This record gives sequence, C-alpha cells and structure tokens, in this order.
Amino acid sequence: MAILSDKDIKKLLDEGHISIEPLDNKEKQIQPSSVDLRIGDEFKVFRVIRTPYIDPKDNEEVASYMESFKVPEGEAFIIHPNEFALATTQETVKLPDDIVARVEGRSSMGRLGVTMHVTAGYIDPGFEGKITLEISNIGAMPVALYPGQRVCQVVFETMTSPSEIPYGHPSRHSKYMGQEKPESSRIKMDYELNK
Repeated sequence: MAILSDKDIKKLLDEGHISIEPLDNKEKQIQPSSVDLRIGDEFKVFRVIRTPYIDPKDNEEVASYMESFKVPEGEAFIIHPNEFALATTQETVKLPDDIVARVEGRSSMGRLGVTMHVTAGYIDPGFEGKITLEISNIGAMPVALYPGQRVCQVVFETMTSPSEIPYGHPSRHSKYMGQEKPESSRIKMDYELNK
C-alpha cells in the first residue's frame, strides 16, 4: 500500500475516483499527503445516567444514553477535560473499492489536548458518508470547537487490489454507510452479539 501525495489526491478528485464534498478551499485543505476536514455543527454526548454499565447487546439502550444537539451559527461546542463527544465532518467522503483512508487529528488540535478519534480512524474501501469523529479532551482545560473549523485530516492509501466485497456491499450489512450525522454505536448489529 502507498500513501497518496497531494498531486495524486488532486488527480483522483478531478477524475471523480474519490470524492470529498464540499471541498470549499482546495488550496488550504489539501496538504502534502492528506486533506484537512472540518467539523460539523451536530454533536452527541453521553448523559449522566444511573446504570452500572453499558450493554452493547441493547442498541436502543445505548442510543438513549446519548443526547444530540446542534451548535447555533457563530457559537462553539465546549469540550471539557475527560469529556467524550461524537461529531461528524462537514464533508462527505466517498471511496472506491481500491482505496482505504485513515482519519488523523491535526497536530494543532493535539497540542490543545483534543483527540479526534479514539479507535475508529480507519475508513473502508467503498464507504460513503460523513466521517464520525470520536472526540476526547485529555488536556486540563476546556477547549472550544467551532463548526467549520479544520480539526482532522484524511490520509488515502492505495490497496494491492480492489476489495471483493467493499463496505456498503449488500452482503456486508454496513452499519454506518451513508451517515449524515453523529450516530451512536450500533455494536448490537455485530453478528457475534446478534445471535
């Protein structure tokens, strides 16, 4: 596998082989080997609840532990120390069956103590949708996040061959295909928990 350069990213975008929409400022967003993505205005946070644990087999229960809200224009979402939130990118990313991608935090955010993904930084070939951001503040101070702010970057890699059954294929039962807003965990749909 090889990481795509800015030259290759621009070429594949122009050819429509990969898609990032809207990509409002190619000059600023396309980096030497990645594309900066902006945070959207919808967030999901865990409510304070009185339950001894989260049961991944109960998807409705998991969703009920989180609340969604939209940040009004011009305002910020404040992520506090030790807080976790879900958000999505403003951009919708579409990958072909021969390219994978990874979401990485921008170093400018990391230096504030804010991470943009916990474990789900990998984007399968065939995926289409907004990218979920799993945001954590591991720093000591609250940090303001403004919708439209560049907070992460996506890195593209070519595969040795196209995937036989890419993400989104009907037989794959892809849980997050086409997502448009932050989605709670759909782990209950995992085959090993759905017996």
